[in-house]
Amino acid sequence: MPARTDHAVVVGASMGGLVAARVLSEVFDRVTIVERDVLDDSANPRRGVPQGRHAHGLLARGREVLEEFFPGLTEELVGRGAGRIDLQAQFRWINGGRQMHRADTGLVGLGVSRPLLESRVRARVRALPNVTLLDGCDATGLTATADSSRVTGLRVLRRTDDDGADEVLDADLVVDASGRGSRGPQWLESLGYPAPQVEQVQIGLAYASRSYRRDPHGPAGAAVGATIANRRGGVILSQEGDRWIVSIGGILGDAAPLDHEGFTAFAATLPSPAIHEVIRDAEPLTDAVRFRYPASSRRRYERMSRFPAGYLAFGDSICSFNPTYGQGMTVAALEGTVLRTCLADGTADLGRRFFRGAARIVDIPWDISVGADLRFPDVEGQRTAKARMVNRYLERVHRAAETDPSVGRAFLRVVNMIDRPERLMAPRTALRVLRGSRRPAHQRFGVSWVARRLIVGAAAPAD
Repeated sequence: MPARTDHAVVVGASMGGLVAARVLSEVFDRVTIVERDVLDDSANPRRGVPQGRHAHGLLARGREVLEEFFPGLTEELVGRGAGRIDLQAQFRWINGGRQMHRADTGLVGLGVSRPLLESRVRARVRALPNVTLLDGCDATGLTATADSSRVTGLRVLRRTDDDGADEVLDADLVVDASGRGSRGPQWLESLGYPAPQVEQVQIGLAYASRSYRRDPHGPAGAAVGATIANRRGGVILSQEGDRWIVSIGGILGDAAPLDHEGFTAFAATLPSPAIHEVIRDAEPLTDAVRFRYPASSRRRYERMSRFPAGYLAFGDSICSFNPTYGQGMTVAALEGTVLRTCLADGTADLGRRFFRGAARIVDIPWDISVGADLRFPDVEGQRTAKARMVNRYLERVHRAAETDPSVGRAFLRVVNMIDRPERLMAPRTALRVLRGSRRPAHQRFGVSWVARRLIVGAAAPAD
């Protein structure tokens, strides 16, 4: 057990910040969370999480990790109306215009709104005796030693104070979990450090969401993926309170209308009618709201040659993914496991160790989401030979998964971050994929040749 340290400060009380605070509470005598929004105990959307009104996915691995950090969380959420869902047997996946064959997998997801999930995790964190949450506070910058080699605290502005003066929260460690709008790079530059290198893929995603009355005995939820021929997609997810949350949209600015008729008509244009068939006769419970997401962005902190001690970035402050793939909360939870492992070895050289570990977590979902976005010719970005080969293989996976539940299960285990991507290309699975997809390459070159090429082309990233 590492020696306990005095004080850690976390910027942001979203899911990433709450997970970070939970892990830090095991090592630090005191943990303070600084949050811009004024928080209460309700499960309502809030300004600091604008996507909270939209569909959210918690991958199976993310649910498992949150359960490790917060024992009993799944049952608590189910008790509040969330649905426990087998992600293959009780959900419809339509990729490439083809619906995956449904079968039991044991991969368990939750039909739960982001506000309810976040509120219950926040309640768990608030109940920790050494954690304090300061809401209604702006984080305005870092304090550091005279040579800027170590961060020593966080400047905050309490918006409830009349004098409007900054105060300093002294800290042994400051963790920036403020999200994709993080000002961490600017804070580093003010201390004389370079900002991290940034990788971006401009996707121009725009989607609209609204809630509907849900018949508990009706159809299962569904995710409809965009295709090259039709760049629109959407998702319909069950939520507590016998509700559907429906989010539909497109890339490169192809936004769904917000009026009832336009929203419903847009749903009818998706590559599958699965969503439209549910909502065309369903009772709307809310007006539609829109969310725009211009670009996926990854800050390469692990590549920085100089970095101050006593400071970390976390969650979306490191990498913000295209939200249609539902990876963000799971990645934040997994980064929590990396942080716990790093802290077990002490705080010396923590930044370098944590960022390298976090990069290995981020690499896989980043490659998945960016590779999928770059299928579309109008999306700008570098298309490597490996990415093109993987995308061709995934097209075959989706064809095979239409009739072979084992292929569908292998695919879901990868996208749910249970298995590494190379497991999807293992010889036994590749054989089923190539047989099930019935491509000319299979007939012309033979299964073993194609499988070997695909496996080599999708080798795991080096540690």
